[in-house]
Amino acid sequence: MTIITETIEIAVGDGSTMPAYLARPADGQSPTAVVVAHELFGVNPDIRAVVGDLATAGHLTIAPEFYHRNAPPGHWLARDTEGRRVGFDYLHRLTRDQALADVAAALDWLRSQPHIERVAMVGFSAGGHLAYLAACRLPITRVAVLYGGWLPTTDIPLSRPTPTLNLTPGMVGRLLYLVGEDDALIDADQRAQIADALRQACVDHEIVTFPATEHAFFWPGTASYNEHARKDAWSRILALLAT
Repeated sequence: MTIITETIEIAVGDGSTMPAYLARPADGQSPTAVVVAHELFGVNPDIRAVVGDLATAGHLTIAPEFYHRNAPPGHWLARDTEGRRVGFDYLHRLTRDQALADVAAALDWLRSQPHIERVAMVGFSAGGHLAYLAACRLPITRVAVLYGGWLPTTDIPLSRPTPTLNLTPGMVGRLLYLVGEDDALIDADQRAQIADALRQACVDHEIVTFPATEHAFFWPGTASYNEHARKDAWSRILALLAT
């Protein structure tokens, strides 16, 4: 499928302007629109590739730059020690209210486009946390969380003043949570807490744990890449968006 890509700007309720990378099917027919929430490193080539792949699958897709209040437009970070240091600095300056305002603005922009019938969200790591948070507070039809960390804790501003996991009863759509069995950030105890919270809140959900798989397994060319887990995760994401 032929796609069209561009960078757009979205006005946020707090008066800021948020850049977002966009890809859409050239035929313009995409009833399900998707927000992709980037991980620690911003809207890097990996995230842009996911946006393009989702557009190729038939979905109008945008990846907002959630660090826009502190980082220059189009800025992304390398997957190295310095990139992690700067990324955590940006992440620790992004409050819960700011992040939710950003997602709400992205959703409003998508809903204003022709032919859109429903909105969904896909998030990776820190962006997975943000996707889970948004699902608790905003009317999102489908959400895929890939190894979203810190949900039962208050370690990052997105999970304050109370852990994001405590907000689970606010979910109204379907949630898909994808995680590796050997994820050092999300251990078995945290996975059990997430499962219990979703079950007790009667959320329509599925949790998939991939054996012998680490955090950030989705990215080819990285030490933690797991081809089987990526292919399985991608097929489940596409199925979620198609329902």
